[in-house]
Amino acid sequence: MSDREQGAGLNRRIPEAGVAALLLAAGIIVVTDSLRVGIEWADDGPKAGYFPFFIGLLLALSSAWTLLRTLLGWSRETALFAQWSELRDVGAMLLPTTVFIVAVPFLGLYFPGALLIGYFMKRHGNFGWLATVLTALGVPLTFFLIFERWFLVPLAKGPIEAWLGF
Repeated sequence: MSDREQGAGLNRRIPEAGVAALLLAAGIIVVTDSLRVGIEWADDGPKAGYFPFFIGLLLALSSAWTLLRTLLGWSRETALFAQWSELRDVGAMLLPTTVFIVAVPFLGLYFPGALLIGYFMKRHGNFGWLATVLTALGVPLTFFLIFERWFLVPLAKGPIEAWLGF
């Protein structure tokens, strides 16, 4: 048996069951809310919940089937979803991106964006300091000029932009 088959990573059944359970919950939420707003036909056509009801029902039923099939075949399933080294690589991208997403409501888009770009360029791209700093500062500045000045579309700003008078 190869490393990929001997447990050198995460078994496929765990993420398969987890995603199926999340999608089942989402489908149930959609169906429940569709019933709340109405799924029947009115004089002027279907009510707002008509189409989402059937999409949510399809999502819930297919997810329930996938979850049931996964749970019933739990002991027979040996295929790997990913090796641990592959999951570490995913985590190395996911963790900084999650920190960025959490920081945006508090610090705005520009400063966390500059930090994220700089981190990825230096850590994962192995770029030199000059290219990293110029790009990490240049991209948010370009976004600011394009969106805030040219299109007049305000993006999320934080205390740094307020301190600078924007």
